Amino acid sequence: MAGPDHKADDTHAGKPKGKASKPASQKPRGGWQDRLSDKVLRGMISAALALPLKQRLRLMGWAVRQIVAPLAGYRKRSMDNLAHVWPDMPEADRRRIADAVSDNAGRTMIENYDVPGLLARMASASVTGDGLPAMEQARAEGRPILFVTGHYGNFEAPRAALVARGWRIGGLYRPMANPFFNEHYAANMHALSDPVFEQGRRGTMGLLRHIREGGMGVLLFDVYSSDGVPIDFLGQPAPTLTSAADIALKTGALFVPFFGIRQSDGQSFKAVFEAPIPHGDPVEMMREATARLEARIKEDPAQWFWIHRRWKPRRQAKRQRKRAAANMGP
Repeated sequence: MAGPDHKADDTHAGKPKGKASKPASQKPRGGWQDRLSDKVLRGMISAALALPLKQRLRLMGWAVRQIVAPLAGYRKRSMDNLAHVWPDMPEADRRRIADAVSDNAGRTMIENYDVPGLLARMASASVTGDGLPAMEQARAEGRPILFVTGHYGNFEAPRAALVARGWRIGGLYRPMANPFFNEHYAANMHALSDPVFEQGRRGTMGLLRHIREGGMGVLLFDVYSSDGVPIDFLGQPAPTLTSAADIALKTGALFVPFFGIRQSDGQSFKAVFEAPIPHGDPVEMMREATARLEARIKEDPAQWFWIHRRWKPRRQAKRQRKRAAANMGP
């Protein structure tokens, strides 16, 4: 599911050799508000899935753009982020991009809840890129591959394209705060392809073990982390974890950026697998991965999830003041 601040996803291609975490079978805990919210969301998803694809995508895109985004503050957040990196952009352009971002988020959410449909569509989708020969060679040799991407277009579309072509793809997901919604959200993650690991130390270790044994995975790296290294993203410092590069270095995995690019019809995709990033200093590897994502965003800003709190400039400034005060000493 593609939604704001929802997960740092991971994906694997190749035959899985580690055990995947399974969706929790115990009764979820939560209040009546969570239960009610889950029932409403389930009803919306079921109603949307009953519609033909074109109408379904239009409906969900409209609902998130016109209802959810204004009420939840996603439109404002997107516009604020755009102003943060492109202060000279006219407000009308920021509003247009923000609305297109919300539309894409709605479409992506419902697409990823229709696993059979997404697999069927991506089976005939365009799969291109300079990374394909190296990927095929690594797969033939049993060498692991770690794909990296951002919240751009539909980031699950390339995963589905590989699964539809016989690659086993797993993932690492961030559980939802609502335990009732998380139950079917996690099950949906498993439905596309196992192994799937829940984000956290245990899940990360499971993913690492899986890749070390010859598996493949995907990490989305474009989320804010206070533990990250400041790397300029669209001209502004954005704390970025080096964990993806660290895993690639520890396991010898091929390090391949990919993107699921939504096409002009609003429902088809092109899956692009770029040339592998050479192993080296992990910060420089992530700097290059960031540059690859930046290039895609500049090409079509409306496809990136500006909804996310990627920079948090106020929090960064506060942390810098604290560090400066600590360095001054008594």
